[in-house]
Amino acid sequence: MNIPENLKYTKDHEWLRIEGDEGYIGVTEFAQKELGDIVFVEVETLEETLEKEEVFGTIEAVKTVSDMFMPVSGEVVEFNESLESNPEIINTDPYGEGWIIKIKITKPDEIKELLSSEKYKEIIEE
Repeated sequence: MNIPENLKYTKDHEWLRIEGDEGYIGVTEFAQKELGDIVFVEVETLEETLEKEEVFGTIEAVKTVSDMFMPVSGEVVEFNESLESNPEIINTDPYGEGWIIKIKITKPDEIKELLSSEKYKEIIEE
């Protein structure tokens, strides 16, 4: 399973790619495999500032709907609009074109609480 080392992870299977004071958030390869074919992504928190672990949106697959949680506190500044017409990008490229939101990180000290790729791998292999 692909678990890129340059990303940070949550126990809820979100990833965070940090670029300066901003970050991209998506769901992991493990999460998208567990969900199955993704058919819809909803994010109604654009331009809102959310705390770590608050729900920023939902992801809907053929068999279930799951909440997505903020890995760190931040303002949601962008939604990946290509997901509106092609939500299945998350299935094919969860760490690249399948990113879900971009945030402005408001509490950078929370980053150190996230999981490394090694720690995340331990969780999903339990």
